[in-house]
Amino acid sequence: MAGAAQIPLFPAAKVAQEAAVRQAENGLCYASFGEIHLTQEELEHIVQAVPAVIAAALRQRAWYFVPLAIGESDETVVVAPDYSVDLGDRAICHRNVRLGGAECIFISTRLMQDRFALAFEFLINVGHQFVDAVGVPQSFADLVWSQAQSDVRGETSHDAWESRRRATDRSRGNEIDEKARSSYFESAFADALAIYMLSLTIDFDYADLREREYPLLAAPALAERLRHITEQFPPNPGYEFEIRYRRRV
Repeated sequence: MAGAAQIPLFPAAKVAQEAAVRQAENGLCYASFGEIHLTQEELEHIVQAVPAVIAAALRQRAWYFVPLAIGESDETVVVAPDYSVDLGDRAICHRNVRLGGAECIFISTRLMQDRFALAFEFLINVGHQFVDAVGVPQSFADLVWSQAQSDVRGETSHDAWESRRRATDRSRGNEIDEKARSSYFESAFADALAIYMLSLTIDFDYADLREREYPLLAAPALAERLRHITEQFPPNPGYEFEIRYRRRV
């Protein structure tokens, strides 16, 4: 592993210009640059997990898988072609950069502990990008709101948990914080999309998504959301959606 002083830093625009962009079968554009510690087959499997219906809405975007993306703003993003501890401390999980008419998303592969973490970082970004481009289906919004009103335990992320808490705050009487409710729908939908696509990519235990700041959504409620999503966004050929419940011994 090279020391920080030996690793050159390249402007994000230069990387986007020089990296060979590929188009997956689902239509998503992506590229790799530097020592990302992933084979092209592994990377393609992750990218191709995005259902074609979702990918079709993300034509003006490209994902760049790089060792480390460093920068505090879109104008100062640089990319390290290898990893060092010092550069890793300065890097961020991903950074969106607008270049010309395209949105370029740089993902720091070397900040992820394993393929599970990398896939989820990429797919949660895809989920949010899809929400930005298309919005939230009314049928999904109706489902999650009915769950919230029924006091279903937990949520799928800290953002979804906090916005749900504000939207259902009973101290406001019958008045609903519409901004919080809209934020809740967007966060919950992006989360559910990411979890669904992650399940197509790799086998994982739902409990692995747990964070300390909030209780994880009850499994039956999540399953209801995921089944709703798979009906609208069926898996691509070669991928399969399946929910397995662990039996108590």
